[in-house]
Amino acid sequence: MIVVRVVQTGDVDALVALAEETGPGLTSFKPDRAALAARIARACRTLEDRAAPHEQGYFFVMEDTQSGDIAGVCGIETAVGLDQPFYNYRVSTVVHASQQLGIWTLMRALNISHDLTGYAEVCSLFLSPRYRTSGVGGLLSRSRFMFIAQFRERFPQRICAEMRGHFDDDGTSPFWRAVGSHFYQIDFNAADYLSSHGRKSFLAELMPRYPVYVELLPQQAQECVGLTHADTLPARKMLETEGLRYENHVDIFDAGPVLECHIADLRTVRESVVVPLEIGAPHDASHSGPQDGPRSLVSNTSLTDFRCGVAAGTVEHGVFRLSADEAAALRVKAGEPVRVLTLKHKQGTS
Repeated sequence: MIVVRVVQTGDVDALVALAEETGPGLTSFKPDRAALAARIARACRTLEDRAAPHEQGYFFVMEDTQSGDIAGVCGIETAVGLDQPFYNYRVSTVVHASQQLGIWTLMRALNISHDLTGYAEVCSLFLSPRYRTSGVGGLLSRSRFMFIAQFRERFPQRICAEMRGHFDDDGTSPFWRAVGSHFYQIDFNAADYLSSHGRKSFLAELMPRYPVYVELLPQQAQECVGLTHADTLPARKMLETEGLRYENHVDIFDAGPVLECHIADLRTVRESVVVPLEIGAPHDASHSGPQDGPRSLVSNTSLTDFRCGVAAGTVEHGVFRLSADEAAALRVKAGEPVRVLTLKHKQGTS
């Protein structure tokens, strides 16, 4: 069974290897052993209630329980910007008009913003290309919302997600080339590395002091504002079905969009339910096989050993059924509570 679980200290080697598969722009998951070990330790402190508010964050891995292979990662930051500033550009509208000349122009301006300070953030989503088959990516991403729904008291009122911005075929960012490179005078990857490791003082020291008029940028850079990387489009689509929306905030490096919403409005928070577990075949497994019938996202309710997967069936008669092997993979026993979210027909977890 493919499950998403909380990270463990013994995962560091597998995570370093997995991070080698990422490309540019994934700020929060780099192939840096020391940084990954520190993040695992921080996640463990958070689960044990030993982390200060500004450092609290959760980190999850996707594991193939048959092979033990680590296939992906995802994370949640509890409240961004409490220690290091959380910078974005706010895309605002500026109107210039002259009644005498009969001229009216509408332009976009980028203003440095701290609007998202204190938001929770879903981040660090990466799935190995080896596992990019139907439904797997959706499980990886949605598992975070199952965790949030189960432990709602651990999170603030609002949540956001930064989407990777557009890059050329050669791996460069047109927006960085037109804006950031002139102010920071280092390449994108160097700035990205410093930012991802909490060394953000250079941003405040060197970033533009005044609004950046989008229409004064090269056309290719203009088109990048709010544009999502092609590889990240499936993740954005899933987040939008969950309830997050683009509200005119973009990343300061690549101008990728930031999605946001109230946590109470997340579909998983609104629609998932907690019911007792039964061991056995799904109530509604058809003769054509459970793969063709309804499916649900299901998790245990443990904080320190949280596990989430996809199983056939739906809640019926106030209970949910798992096979013995599925129950073992999710570390849950008959009669214990599980959280269940029925997946929409034809939507799966993609």
